Amino acid sequence: MAHAYTPGLRVTDRAALRRTRRLPLPGTVLVEVGAKVTAETPVARTELPGNVQTVNVASLLGVHQSDIAECMLKKEGDPVEANETIASTKSFFGLFRAKCASPVKGSIESISSVTGQVLLREPPIPVEVDAYIDGTVIEVLPREGVVVEASGAFLQGIFGIGGETSGILHRVVESPDTPLTEDLLDANCRGKVVVGGSQVTAKGLAKAVQVGAKAVVVGGIDDKDLRDFLGYDLGVAITGSEEKGVTLVITEGFGRMTMARKTFDLLGRHVGQKCSVNGATQIRAGVMRPEVVIPLTHERVSIADGAASEGLRIGSPVRAIREPYFGRLGSVVDLPPDLQTLETEAKVRVLTVQFEGASGPAVLPRANVEMIEE
Repeated sequence: MAHAYTPGLRVTDRAALRRTRRLPLPGTVLVEVGAKVTAETPVARTELPGNVQTVNVASLLGVHQSDIAECMLKKEGDPVEANETIASTKSFFGLFRAKCASPVKGSIESISSVTGQVLLREPPIPVEVDAYIDGTVIEVLPREGVVVEASGAFLQGIFGIGGETSGILHRVVESPDTPLTEDLLDANCRGKVVVGGSQVTAKGLAKAVQVGAKAVVVGGIDDKDLRDFLGYDLGVAITGSEEKGVTLVITEGFGRMTMARKTFDLLGRHVGQKCSVNGATQIRAGVMRPEVVIPLTHERVSIADGAASEGLRIGSPVRAIREPYFGRLGSVVDLPPDLQTLETEAKVRVLTVQFEGASGPAVLPRANVEMIEE
């Protein structure tokens, strides 16, 4: 049988998931191996160095740079409060005093008699990393973080924006081809991960933010609506750092795209359950997919059971990712092993796909499809 490897999206009811939760700088791990954690549980903590503020003391006091040490009321390492006097000088027989105050709360980082400047370090910024998913800590990375394992349903999207969040799965449409319009979003969506159908508009996303939804999962979105919602054009590197008040996961592509029935039904089976969502997307080296994770505490799937599919086979569900069949779903009916010549005269391996609703199969290059992994 012909066999091919191709990139794919995982959509499965049973997956073994491991997520490494790592601090940006060395810090303190807060949990031990075997600990049961929820998505919101802090697992590690550190402090980022505060911002540095420069104060030109010599200029403000009107003295030579080499003389500021005599004027300083604070020394290196001393804490200071905002608007506290850190240096002063007297003139005209002590009748007048020039003062220099700290613009921020922090500490004295350094005093330079060469430049006449004092560097102030603002207070450190506390940073906590949470578990992201409900699960079990299976490994501790000393001073760095932990590895959390969970079993459950898992699906990947095509594109997303916004960072990590969690909430109760809430479906507001009954069909995968129904658009998610603003009138479907109400107070019942507060704190929820809202599942729509074929498309969401900028107004729909704005309404989701207004009602307090945590995330929106739909089939597609127009690029204009995405631009209107964000207020700018996205680059091509990585998403996930957007702070718009809601995380968005697109499962099919841009435009009005009917959500795959398998995806829609999987989400429907888990309505009312807690899930974790991450909209971060990277399309270059080190591909990163947006995802929805639905941990199930009553069952355990081994890593072997949850391993990714080996590749395309007869019957594999696929999605076309290029025209003229872009976005259409189907299944593989044949994988010819020999190269075939296209209209462009390029010789490539092809496959035959029976698209949903089509009267007959279509032949297209294997590079033009993406497998939906089970």
